[in-house]
Amino acid sequence: MHITPIYAALLSLVFILLSIKVIKTRRMAKVAIGDGRNAQLQRAIAVHNNFAQYVPLSLLLIYFCELDHAPQLLIHALGVSLLISRLVHAYGVSQQIENFRLRVFGMVTNFTVLGIAVLFLLSHAVLIVAHA
Repeated sequence: MHITPIYAALLSLVFILLSIKVIKTRRMAKVAIGDGRNAQLQRAIAVHNNFAQYVPLSLLLIYFCELDHAPQLLIHALGVSLLISRLVHAYGVSQQIENFRLRVFGMVTNFTVLGIAVLFLLSHAVLIVAHA
């Protein structure tokens, strides 16, 4: 059984919740398209967009690590870290008075997940080429 789909499912639930928040904020602000210069809607859209930009690539890299037989502990560590990073980032950015530390923690953790996955994949590829 693969591990990454578990984290993809959990992150998809977060994506759905972020989508619902955008929809509710749009209704409250009575803005169908764009952000209507509504600060709360701008934040909701920004959180949703940022999630949509970073999570797919992160999950893809984690899945590639899994396919390259990375230790299960590493896959879980990357998956949990990604989930926590996105939750913390979403919470920090969505506040009217933004908690910049939470935003930074979320992004640094997400970049760390990406970096570790990239390093694993590249080092694994180099080892395979070296042994060929």
